[in-house]
Amino acid sequence: MIPFVDLKAQYLSIQSEIDEAIQSVINQTAFIGGSYAAKFEKEFADFHGVKHCIACANGTDSLEILLQAMGVGPGDEVLVPALSWISTSEAVSTVGATPVFVDIVADYYTIDLDLIEAKITAKTKAIIPVHIYGQPVDMIRLMEIAKKHDLKVLEDCAQAHSATVNGQKIGTFGDCASFSFYPGKNLGAYGDSGGMITNDAEIARVARMIANHGQEGKHNHLMEGRNSRMDGIQAAVLSVKLKYLNQWTDARIANSKEYDALLKDSAVVTPKVIEHGKHVFHLYVIRSKKRAELMKALKAENVGVSIHYPTALPFLDCYKNRNHRIEDFPVAYEVTQEIISLPMFAELSKESIKTVANIILK
Repeated sequence: MIPFVDLKAQYLSIQSEIDEAIQSVINQTAFIGGSYAAKFEKEFADFHGVKHCIACANGTDSLEILLQAMGVGPGDEVLVPALSWISTSEAVSTVGATPVFVDIVADYYTIDLDLIEAKITAKTKAIIPVHIYGQPVDMIRLMEIAKKHDLKVLEDCAQAHSATVNGQKIGTFGDCASFSFYPGKNLGAYGDSGGMITNDAEIARVARMIANHGQEGKHNHLMEGRNSRMDGIQAAVLSVKLKYLNQWTDARIANSKEYDALLKDSAVVTPKVIEHGKHVFHLYVIRSKKRAELMKALKAENVGVSIHYPTALPFLDCYKNRNHRIEDFPVAYEVTQEIISLPMFAELSKESIKTVANIILK
């Protein structure tokens, strides 16, 4: 069997460090927040070269909290790409604002920058560019558009830890950035966890309050917030893993190039990378007109495959009241009929990649 992702293989490669980190938290009974979360916050902020990192319970919370911290709420509109996990759009709705969908670019699956300005209205408050599958959005151009229209920018980096544009890490272009540390991510915890980064001291202050019941100091509740704190064990695990993130990223990129070389003459569409961008391949996504047939053949040979995502956001049942039509988001609709995510993780062997490629070629 060739698994879609193998978290056990990653654990075994750093087992002694992980075990020691977890045992240390247990020995100190530092289960919620505390010194381990603070340590990871500093390390993750330093990794990005930013002033502030606020750890939280999960990636969805990080999106919602940052939107609130930026002052996004009822009556506001936020531009989001038509292709993403639902957290991106539901976070907007949860804070009382309205997500406005923008179609994507077929080659890169990211928000189509050429379509953004036509979607901007007097109610538009912010843009959430999603660095989907590990592919960075052209943040230089997006920031030019945002500044022209005085819009806030919240980068959704859930799938793109350490991706770059012109050598600058994603998450450091906008007003703030959201990260998920769900176990399968490029930097994953052993449960739900999330994080927020920013250079804006006020956004950081408010986000930290919101994540801790609106407190600024014990029992000093300045606002109503929520309970969204990172567990000590997750923080300790992430501190260990962060040291290996660059190494694992290099391995993912090498694996993507192996796939590219083997599939270059096939009938499937392989991933492209934006100019001056570093794609970190959280997912290796191909397209095929014969998706069902291809997935059936791969699964028959015990190859783990998936679809990210089978339905574009505007066409989900929860947005039926918007009455979106296929012609409103033709690219997002088309690619969701064809995309297939192949096995991708740092420990994936060349032999396994070759096996997967041979099944596709056959």
